[in-house]
Amino acid sequence: MTNFAEVWRSYTSEQKRNIAFYIGGIMFYKLGLEFFNGSITTLATDRFNASNAFTKLGAAQGVNQAAQCVGAILIAPLIKVLPTRTVLAGAVVAFALFTSLIMIIDAATGGHIREPGQKPHYGSWDADAIFPIWGLAGIVYGMVELIRRVIPADIIGANPGKLRRMDATVHVLYEVAGTAGAFASSSAISKFGNNYSFFLSPVFFCLGGLLWTRIGALRAVHDEVDGDEPALAAVEREGESKNYFKQIGRGFLLFFKSIYLGGAIIFSSRAFCWLFTSYAVALYLHRFLESSLAPAFAKRFLGTSAWSQIIVGGSNFGELLGALTVFLLSDYVPTPMPWLRLDALALNIVWVMPTFTRTMPRTVGTAWKLAGCFIPISFGWAAGDVSLAAYIQSTLTAMNIKSKDVSPLGAVMAFLFSSYVVMNAVLSSTLGKVIDKDFVANGNIYKSLQQVGGIQFTVASVIILLSTLIPIGAFAFNPKTISPAVPIEKADEEELGYDKEEQLKKQASSENSHKEQV
Repeated sequence: MTNFAEVWRSYTSEQKRNIAFYIGGIMFYKLGLEFFNGSITTLATDRFNASNAFTKLGAAQGVNQAAQCVGAILIAPLIKVLPTRTVLAGAVVAFALFTSLIMIIDAATGGHIREPGQKPHYGSWDADAIFPIWGLAGIVYGMVELIRRVIPADIIGANPGKLRRMDATVHVLYEVAGTAGAFASSSAISKFGNNYSFFLSPVFFCLGGLLWTRIGALRAVHDEVDGDEPALAAVEREGESKNYFKQIGRGFLLFFKSIYLGGAIIFSSRAFCWLFTSYAVALYLHRFLESSLAPAFAKRFLGTSAWSQIIVGGSNFGELLGALTVFLLSDYVPTPMPWLRLDALALNIVWVMPTFTRTMPRTVGTAWKLAGCFIPISFGWAAGDVSLAAYIQSTLTAMNIKSKDVSPLGAVMAFLFSSYVVMNAVLSSTLGKVIDKDFVANGNIYKSLQQVGGIQFTVASVIILLSTLIPIGAFAFNPKTISPAVPIEKADEEELGYDKEEQLKKQASSENSHKEQV
């Protein structure tokens, strides 16, 4: 089992400093995020017309997801021309500004904080204003969410053991903040109303951004720099003469190249093609669980939208336990495969939701019980997510793929993240309509929870399980390695900077090594 003292000593003093500032910033970010997401989700379900509340909620989430896609794609070129910490801190401060808009608009149109014993008093603003506001927030949200998956490789380098431990440590503390934030936001929504319950979000975001500006020069590179020169130092030196807004515009022009490069790396290699289902699909299911199923259960069955944050709090606690387990068992479970298979099996627990609507009372106690059921589901997802992030970061960094305009690591993460947001954008509204129709027709959501919950998650469970058998060496229950067979398609060689002969030798050597182990 991992020794905490040994793990901490394995990092250099500079790495320790950067990790500390990064974790501090991400905990403040997560607190603000939980207050904002919980509040705006319940605000949308309460303000939208009852007959199509979850259809419009899904559509609003779709706008947010599409905006996240744009933000995610912007990161790949931006981290080549701007300091990583600057992009990260700037994005989260912009997030703070956008989250303030609803409170400003509500106050300007006559809304005020909820009075004790009274219903929330909303301003006269049109509820459809949630769409553009959530969309603006989505752009910076997508930027932050993607870059926080890339920056650990900058801080640590390509060492897979260190990356797994850092990713797990970050995820544990991230979910400590997330669990606390979810439970606190439920209380805040009940006390202040969901139109003002996220008043602390801008404060938390700004504090997080301030800490991230203190991250020192990072050693891993996203472009070619001289020798041991810190990558951020080189970028800062080169970027002084470049116009920031010009680089933003250039980022949009590189949108399709980022998609192409990320897709080419993933789908041209046995080492990466399984990531689409194991990462993007699994992430979609996790978000759908928290952003659609939990609010629907709280609003349509329990009758109190604020209780959805109790359920989400249980999910966050499961993520905390999953990340902590990966940290402790990092030396014994060196690949993501066991965690991904556990995640796939745990998805079937979603079947308890329709059962609860027939057997449980409409009380806050039921929300807590469902929160407990969400713990193992999110445990499996978080363990797989942490391991996968380390696998992607270490493998791509070690492969040293060269690309002129776009960071390969950023492009791969952008492709996967964009795939997830497209799925979520399309399916959230479509499946939300199923929930609305079921409620209008039957006065409950029993059948829709079976369809969009149980059946969907079971089918996905089978697909994810099968995808974990694709990598070389993955048939073992707990494989020691999953050999990265590097893509060697002719069409991609020039674009990806591969030496075909060298990569063929590496692939053959990897396969021979696996055969010897067997």
